[in-house]
Amino acid sequence: MKKQYLWFIIISLFVAGCELEQYPESTTSRAAVFSSAQGLDLYANSFYTMLPNGNGSTTLDAMSDYLAVKEIPSFLQPAFSATNSSGWNWGDLRNINYFLKYNVDPKVPLDVRKNYNGIAKFFRALFYFEKVKRFGDVPWINKPLDVADSAILYGPRNARTLIMDSVLADINYACANISATVNNTRSMVTKYVAYGLKSRICLFEGTFRKYHTELSLTGTADFWLNEAATSAKAVMDAGIYSIYTSGGTTKAYRTLFTSAAPVAAEVMLSAVMDLTLNELHDANWWWTSGTYGSKGSFIRSFINTYLMTDGTPFTDTPGWETMLFKDEVKGRDHRLQQTIRLGDYKRISAGVQIPGPPVFSYTFTGYQPIKWTLDDMYYDTRDLNINSVSLMRYAEILLNYAEAKAELGTLTDAEWAATIGVLRARAGITGGLSAKPTVVDTYLQTTYFPAITDPVILEVRRERGIELSLEGVRFADILRWKRGDLMKMEWNGFYVPELVTPMDLNEDGILDVAFYQGTKPSPAVSGVEYVNVSPKIGTNDNSQRLKNDTYGELTWMNNLTRAWEDKHYYYPIPKNDMLQNPNLSQNPGWQ
Repeated sequence: MKKQYLWFIIISLFVAGCELEQYPESTTSRAAVFSSAQGLDLYANSFYTMLPNGNGSTTLDAMSDYLAVKEIPSFLQPAFSATNSSGWNWGDLRNINYFLKYNVDPKVPLDVRKNYNGIAKFFRALFYFEKVKRFGDVPWINKPLDVADSAILYGPRNARTLIMDSVLADINYACANISATVNNTRSMVTKYVAYGLKSRICLFEGTFRKYHTELSLTGTADFWLNEAATSAKAVMDAGIYSIYTSGGTTKAYRTLFTSAAPVAAEVMLSAVMDLTLNELHDANWWWTSGTYGSKGSFIRSFINTYLMTDGTPFTDTPGWETMLFKDEVKGRDHRLQQTIRLGDYKRISAGVQIPGPPVFSYTFTGYQPIKWTLDDMYYDTRDLNINSVSLMRYAEILLNYAEAKAELGTLTDAEWAATIGVLRARAGITGGLSAKPTVVDTYLQTTYFPAITDPVILEVRRERGIELSLEGVRFADILRWKRGDLMKMEWNGFYVPELVTPMDLNEDGILDVAFYQGTKPSPAVSGVEYVNVSPKIGTNDNSQRLKNDTYGELTWMNNLTRAWEDKHYYYPIPKNDMLQNPNLSQNPGWQ
């Protein structure tokens, strides 16, 4: 793993990070770093702290439409305001701009300097992309500020168009000038990782402009979508990456998220764990704890979007509405069994395999995720996970290409087969792989995207939701599609036909869970987990209910309000930052 810690010792000697409203400090000699390729390389390693590490990156979808969690995210609570907001921090930008200003020493060959400037501009593009996603308009700053720059320090925000044009220029420079095309550790930025980021940025911006008509930028959306498709195609044509299929349709997908070493065939950029450096993450602890994590649980509405293996919608199956969990998970897209606990899923305790049905100490809906967790229960107790965390996969590049082309109306059958078809084949789906769909899935359209009438766009969005679930991109997708109302979807779970009767969720002959109201049944069936779904427990409303009181889908937190208005497409500028700089304007609706 190339991420070194020595860079901090040197960089801290002469780079003082600052917030936008703070005056910078003086610096000392720069010659030791900027006069050699080794010094540039050491400095460039400091940029990697901007990437997500293992902790947190496996849990980003805790705020999404398809996960029920134990507490409503603060952003979706009615009381959220500029006082609660965060993220208006600029220290990383100063570090990058400082490097770009002083990487001019002629003793270092020009192509070497361009390479490292490309890496710096990759990270500046990433920095500003994240800022625009969060706040919209932000100040554009392309130099390290000094004491004479008070007009910039206390200046207004710049227009989105200026920022994103500048981001595009930076990422184009990175694609053209980063020299490395492959990094075997999958932990470093390369030319094609830059192209991958460009496809991500341009797809976001193109669709955001297309669907957010209030910006009056729809006329420029196709330009960004074409840039997204072109950059994704550059990665595809390079022939470096492929969709990983080793282990077959029932194992390959999950291996991407449980392997200690990044799966080099498909993973383009990764947070690599290292036991000797105590670089570990806490996915098991977060996903299998009733107290530490958020008890994140998929909702049934999303699980319903997983196709049958013949390529037909599950919701075309007669009686799907009242189908029991043990039956509804059969014959489905094989990614489902690699994403949640179902069927013969096993855990390991002291070296022994034991049944692993959904456990209601850890799930509200019955659809309990396993995508990032290791099966050995040893890893459940704290941050012990050794599995690497992918930050960019080739699968995303195929999805970016397919979506950009679908939005442009130019996706061909051959391109469908080379993108969506390849991903679905890996998932064990046999139908609809070679030609674009021609019929709208009414469930998908009605439940998720009522304004979309193009079956190709609908199916690409279905595929993106399933393939990239729990990888931290869902909320950004909701923002760019202007589908914020999805954040208010009912948190529903599997169907329960009646009270008190225990259910065998994985058909291993062992009864797992029963739901009751009032007093817990006595005598209780040994080994059964009993869940109280009474309207009230004591004097408090119960958040765990059945849709029809004594039967129906499980529901969670129907008694509490999740807020969404148009203002939620951006975070408010934090109040303290606006007090420091009165020239900052607040985002609409947050004044």
